[in-house]
Amino acid sequence: MSTNVMTLPSIAPGQDLDAYLRTIGQFPILKPEHEKALSERFFDDGDLNAARELVLCHLRFVVHLARSYQGYGLPQADLIQEGNVGLMKAVKRFDPNVGVRLISFAVHWIKAEMHEYILRNWRIVKVATTKAQRKLFFNLRSAKRSLSWLSQDETQAIADDLGVSAAEVTRMEGRLSSNDMAFDGYTDDDEAGAAPAHFLASSAPDPADLVAAEDAEQDVSLRLSAGLAGLDERSRDILQQRWLSDDKSTLHQLAAEYGVSAERIRQLEKNAMKKLKQAIVA
Repeated sequence: MSTNVMTLPSIAPGQDLDAYLRTIGQFPILKPEHEKALSERFFDDGDLNAARELVLCHLRFVVHLARSYQGYGLPQADLIQEGNVGLMKAVKRFDPNVGVRLISFAVHWIKAEMHEYILRNWRIVKVATTKAQRKLFFNLRSAKRSLSWLSQDETQAIADDLGVSAAEVTRMEGRLSSNDMAFDGYTDDDEAGAAPAHFLASSAPDPADLVAAEDAEQDVSLRLSAGLAGLDERSRDILQQRWLSDDKSTLHQLAAEYGVSAERIRQLEKNAMKKLKQAIVA
């Protein structure tokens, strides 16, 4: 590379895009034989100066590709920066013996980096994750003939053209037509409750559920009291000592108290529980 090109100031597109464009415009477009010689020096000998020259002399092509993605509302400088990363990856992997020009090989790497940047930053929630969705994301805009929703025939035509299902086309059209919304809303929102946060269910108990649960508990308590009152004194005492006392009695203790067998106490307890359940569920 000539001395004047090697000593040009290093400048990033994000600092001053106009100055960056003027700077890269001074790098010459490489002739095929010069490009091949530089590529062979880097491919065969690992000459980093040759790789640097290849990158610098192709920066203008990155800018040209970045301009085709202006419609996504992302900073042009950032797109260029991402494309430059793709260009460097392409130079690293380029084999001059294949017989194609570097830019023909590099365009795939440049676009891949730009695409990834757009998908990461176009929406807070990623809109395309599968291969089919990525293809749709970058082709659906150009395929649509107007800003209106696609007709069924247009949807099917696009699906056939891109090799995806009509359902995928419809889903992606909906995603492209939607907008991000702040979770908590904005301070100048005219409509209170418009933010997504206001549509989430509260973690606090529903007052209606609390009232219903309290009523049900009170009803069961009343039925339980009525059921106990309907038992004979011995059966009521057995249940009291077996289930409702802190210091619960055993079958043998109750058998000794009433002068019967433990089996008889068990039968009395079973019959009393049956009557109690009937009173509660009645």
